[in-house]
Amino acid sequence: MTIIDDTLLTQVADEAKKSPRLRMNYIFHQSLQDKCHRFLNALEPGTKIPVHHHPTKAETFVILKGKVRVTTYNDDGEVLESCVISQDSGTYGVNIP
Repeated sequence: MTIIDDTLLTQVADEAKKSPRLRMNYIFHQSLQDKCHRFLNALEPGTKIPVHHHPTKAETFVILKGKVRVTTYNDDGEVLESCVISQDSGTYGVNIP
């Protein structure tokens, strides 16, 4: 069992701060072939996740600390939806089919 607590979140956030990309994953799944990829993703201010899409998989984001903007686009690059997920906003996560 891996306990997700402030100690683990601080550890992963500290590693993210040292990374040139300002982000770091803590991976729970065993291999890339696993059907479900489970991980914590620590994102520090200033990092950006490139626009991407998974044609055969859904993606779910749930915020534990801080805040992040999640935006979806159509194939022409037009914004479909955008929201900030955070404890303060009361929007704690999103699922993108």
